[in-house]
Amino acid sequence: MKLELIATAAFGLEAVVARELKSLGYDQVSVENGKVNFSGNEAAICRTNIWLRSADRVLLKLGSFEARTFEDLFQQTKALPWEEWLPPDALFPVKGKSVKSNLFSVSDCQAIVKKAIVERLKETYGINWFPESGALYQIEVALLKDVVTLTIDTSGPGLHKRGYRELAGPAPVKETLAAALVALSGWRPEYALLDPFCGTGTILIEAALLAQNRAPGLQRTFIAEQWTNLKPKIWEQAREEARDLWQRSIPLHIYGSDIDPKSLELARIHTKEAGLEGVVHYQKLPVAEARSRFQYGHLITNPPYGERLSEQEEVEQVYQELGEVFQRLENWSLHMLTTHPHPERLVGRRWDKSRKLYNGRLECHYYQFFGPRPPRKLEGRSDTGVDTGVNMEVEVGVYLEVTPDS
Repeated sequence: MKLELIATAAFGLEAVVARELKSLGYDQVSVENGKVNFSGNEAAICRTNIWLRSADRVLLKLGSFEARTFEDLFQQTKALPWEEWLPPDALFPVKGKSVKSNLFSVSDCQAIVKKAIVERLKETYGINWFPESGALYQIEVALLKDVVTLTIDTSGPGLHKRGYRELAGPAPVKETLAAALVALSGWRPEYALLDPFCGTGTILIEAALLAQNRAPGLQRTFIAEQWTNLKPKIWEQAREEARDLWQRSIPLHIYGSDIDPKSLELARIHTKEAGLEGVVHYQKLPVAEARSRFQYGHLITNPPYGERLSEQEEVEQVYQELGEVFQRLENWSLHMLTTHPHPERLVGRRWDKSRKLYNGRLECHYYQFFGPRPPRKLEGRSDTGVDTGVNMEVEVGVYLEVTPDS
């Protein structure tokens, strides 16, 4: 059965999610603000929930139509084949949102959609009362400029809930955003990686999961696993595929430092929970003392923002120290997510690329300062004769040719 699906995403990450979907073999994608539309069969629901790193959740699209009156909304909702997904005991609450539409009362839209689905199921199942005692099918009615989209959430808790970070710590970056920062950096597993403001370790853990080609949702469950349409065998096949592709033994050079011992304690706990103990390494260190023995690598970080006026001077001093570290690591690339409007004044160099992203509801920019292309002679073979792309003495960095944004 061909299904219409939607991977939702934070603003600015839609292209990253589209790229992830294409890498999974779903080529027919279309990008809109906050979401990526794609199609697939029942297995696509399982595979995308397990594999997507930067998406918020996966929705099953039941239908889309224009509605300017409540009668239009009721009749067109009722016309959709809800019985193909909702069994007689389904628990199906309806949530909603409305933007720039004639039908602006969200509560009224929710009630009308609920009533229309009930009437459709009454006709299908020949019963007048539904206990809603079974599996959860969270329905959403979303109106944008009078166009209604009706979906069922297949994920349950958001896809950022990998399972390794039960103790979040202060001001964390979501796992989905952290994964996107790594993907956008161009970092690859053969290169060194350092986060000198690592906090509770999210960026580094996500980098290690990416490097090992480990599906981020492999260790968790999803609400659609309780649905009668999706047999357990489909989920098991998707997980078996993910286990087969997991490269557990790939050598990595991933390091984090911070001055907060409590954050570092949480980082080590999260790393252990993620099964990456001994893979990601931490040290209590101020940013000014950050060093690396590797000649080429990447700094990927989410430094403090200093939203209060009293903090700005201190934060700018820290940014200057980060710039000095970056200058010492002269062949490295720097990627930083911040609210600061002109970090280049503090880093000491014009950024090569800037992208607007959101850390929660906070508007930020992801500034990227790219290092030089490593000499080809550094890319060699290992002692075993297997081509690694890495010299045994000097790590190789990433080079991307870009033009500064206007």
